Amino acid sequence: MPELPDLAVYLAALESRVVGRVLERVRIRNPFVLRSVDPPLSIAEGRRVDSVRRMGKRIVFELEGDLFLVLHLMIAGRLKWRESGGGAKLPGKAGLAAFDFPNGTLILTEAGTRRRAALHIVRGLDGLAQFERGGLEVLDADLLAFRTRLTSENHTLKRALTDPRLFSGIGNAYSDEILHRARLSPVSLSRSLNDDEIARLHEATRVTLREWTELLSKEVGDGFPEKVTAFREEMAVHGRFGKPCPTCGTTVQRIRYAENETNYCPRCQTGGRLLKDRSLSRLLKDDWPRRIEDVE
Repeated sequence: MPELPDLAVYLAALESRVVGRVLERVRIRNPFVLRSVDPPLSIAEGRRVDSVRRMGKRIVFELEGDLFLVLHLMIAGRLKWRESGGGAKLPGKAGLAAFDFPNGTLILTEAGTRRRAALHIVRGLDGLAQFERGGLEVLDADLLAFRTRLTSENHTLKRALTDPRLFSGIGNAYSDEILHRARLSPVSLSRSLNDDEIARLHEATRVTLREWTELLSKEVGDGFPEKVTAFREEMAVHGRFGKPCPTCGTTVQRIRYAENETNYCPRCQTGGRLLKDRSLSRLLKDDWPRRIEDVE
């Protein structure tokens, strides 16, 4: 799922291409992507885009006349830009919708067969407010605000960072990177951290998100981000199960749950202790290794 750094790069590319221009036409190939009925989507056509912004993990297009298009890419949704007049062709089965502008077409695609990406059109700030989850914008927050939000509920650090009610724009990938930089276990409870650990986590969150935003921005340059992915070679632990930690060389481990997984370095983050994978630890029972030395 595109997270804060990915969305920031999308927004920068969109600002230079669609802000100040008229949305001439919206083409919907898969009706399931449109999740609202009033006002009708046709009302957006012929209106100027006044701004684009991020709301959590959603992209918001503000149109003249107090209208908003709210797009949630979910896990597999991606945006493509095609320089063309008259509307670019939607690609294959992955193409869900197209937004035609005088200078090109913004195309929404979604890989796979499960259609989760969602488009809403709403009137006014009151209509937009329904999508506000209340998460703290960490890049704008000082240590006190961060500590207050982190300890407002007692969750594992992985869950706390990825909870959109607590923190805005952080998901599975960058939470792994943040926790590795902070040298903290993903299963430590938020209210168990001391002042030094909270300060480390605050700093790691801000630095990680800024560094990745800068890296992705440089990678894209003046182009449009076409390779938005949660798995990158430059990452320290996310998606790097079985590979050496760039800090200490220890083999990166993982725990799986539902459709997500947590990647971590047992030496840097858990004092050498291996975290229990729910399914595998139940299967292996007493044979489940407890420390990294047991598997290296």
